Amino acid sequence: MRKACIISIGNELLIGDTVNTNASRIGAMLTEWGFRVEQVFTIPDDYELIKSKLEEATSYADLTIATGGLGPTHDDITKKVVADLLGSDMVEDDRVIKHIRDIFKRRNFTFSRSNAEQAMIPEGCEVLFNNKGTAPGLWFKHNGNAAAVLPGVPHEMTFLMEKRVLEKAEAEFPGQDVWVTRYFKTSGVPESSLSEQIGDLGSYLNNGVSAAFLPGAAGVTIRISASAEDELSAKRKLDKLESKLYEQVGDLIWGEGRDLELADVLGEMLAEQNLTLAAAESCTGGLLSNRITDIPGSSRYMKGGIVAYANDIKVNQLGVNETHLDNFGAVSAQVAIQMAAGVSRHFNADIGVSTTGIAGPGGGTPEKPVGTVWMGFRIGDERFALKAVLTSDRLLNKERTVTIVLETVRRRLLGLDGYPYNLKPVTL
Repeated sequence: MRKACIISIGNELLIGDTVNTNASRIGAMLTEWGFRVEQVFTIPDDYELIKSKLEEATSYADLTIATGGLGPTHDDITKKVVADLLGSDMVEDDRVIKHIRDIFKRRNFTFSRSNAEQAMIPEGCEVLFNNKGTAPGLWFKHNGNAAAVLPGVPHEMTFLMEKRVLEKAEAEFPGQDVWVTRYFKTSGVPESSLSEQIGDLGSYLNNGVSAAFLPGAAGVTIRISASAEDELSAKRKLDKLESKLYEQVGDLIWGEGRDLELADVLGEMLAEQNLTLAAAESCTGGLLSNRITDIPGSSRYMKGGIVAYANDIKVNQLGVNETHLDNFGAVSAQVAIQMAAGVSRHFNADIGVSTTGIAGPGGGTPEKPVGTVWMGFRIGDERFALKAVLTSDRLLNKERTVTIVLETVRRRLLGLDGYPYNLKPVTL
């Protein structure tokens, strides 16, 4: 298998101003293309460091991908490093300079000398034309190995990887083994429990087949991969392992695909069953409704939502019993159920869901510590609430609450037994 190295360039990546999503995306793409990513470096906009890492990576990796430092500002020095590494001069590329001028003309921006610098290309590099931005990518050979330098803007990087780098890599490395990867999404079950239910996979993990559990706030993703001389052979290797997963935990798998979201799957279920939903949110502050309406066409099933943060909104808009608020508090099964019933009634929706809790980091009590969340449901004739005690992290608590609500509705619509994380329903 061919080796690859990823170099991410930019001070902003090291000090936390920008999350380095490029490295993970490039790693996934290279793996799908049949490369084994051996190292990932994140380095600042420093001439000597960039030069030394490019020299090191191209000395052993068949393909090096570097991102960042191709912009028009003073700290964008990657092209200069490449030119010096190759011992070449900079020359203006006619096609790139015309492309940049056309963009500035369309947008009525003032064209400057710094923008023209983006059309200067080190001799010996092939331009990876960037239809999505002004900075082109570069393809070159050094130490006998291939390298690409790409802009750090994520959508530009992705475009160049898919439309330019893949074509060059296929020509440079013919006859590589093909990798096929499948992703199976689960929610509401811890990684350890999921692994236990699946059982020993040892007999399936051979001859280029691998499996991994990828936990996150939205649940655990099971990734399985296989390599072979052609795509069909790789797929056949995975079929038996996939069958094993569905045999053991099929009810827990809500979808397949690296980027698939639970809200997508639930939305399709609601549309197919001609059901509508409404949400009343306190501790999630609209995140649940946002997640649902992120999906194009969600107006087919999403009726509306109310962010009922204050108690008077719970009472006046959702019909929550004021005495119950006084006796049990806003974070309670009684209030959660009334919120769900109230919002379904308010919007005339088939399903009502609600969230109320102590997201943190403060506000907890011994009886209701930070992370305590009640989620209410009105699904047909069912009215119940689930209680979860999550973490001390506010944003994580909101994310996990949203996931539990979506997964609960999915399971109820399918008629599955059990609730996420084995939570016990409370009915009143």
